[in-house]
Amino acid sequence: MPDLALTRLATAVLDVPTPERALVCGCGDGEPVLFLAREFPSARVRGTDPSAERVRAASARVGLDPEGRVAFKQSTPRRLPFPDGFFDLVVIFEGRPAPREIARVMGPTASLIVASSPSTGRLGVLKQRLWQRRLPQADI
Repeated sequence: MPDLALTRLATAVLDVPTPERALVCGCGDGEPVLFLAREFPSARVRGTDPSAERVRAASARVGLDPEGRVAFKQSTPRRLPFPDGFFDLVVIFEGRPAPREIARVMGPTASLIVASSPSTGRLGVLKQRLWQRRLPQADI
C-alpha cells in the first residue's frame, strides 16, 4: 500500500466537507476506502480497482456491513460503473486518472483529492504545475 498516498489522503480530508457518497479510484487492498468510511461514518464509500484479485481482497476486509456503506467494484478510471454526478468526493489513490470520466461522476459541488504517489506521467505533471504555482495539492 502506498503509505505516502495514505498520508496525503489523511491530510486532505481535513479540508473537505462531509460527503454523502465517496469514490476511491485505485483502491488497492481497500485501505483508503476503509479509512474514508471511518472518517465519514454517514457516507457511502465505493472503491474501484482494475485488479479482480485486489477487489476480492478489499471486499474480504469489510466484514459485517448491514447498511451497505462500503463496496468495491472492478473497473478502471476510464470506465467507472456509476451514474453521472453521483459522488460528493472522489479520490485518485492509485493509477492514471481519466479526467473526463472523473468529472462525469463528480457532483456539482464535489471535492477531488489526488493522493496518488507516482511522480511520473499525468499526475507528476499535474503535481509539478501545482508546486510551481504554490497551490496546495488538497485543493485540486
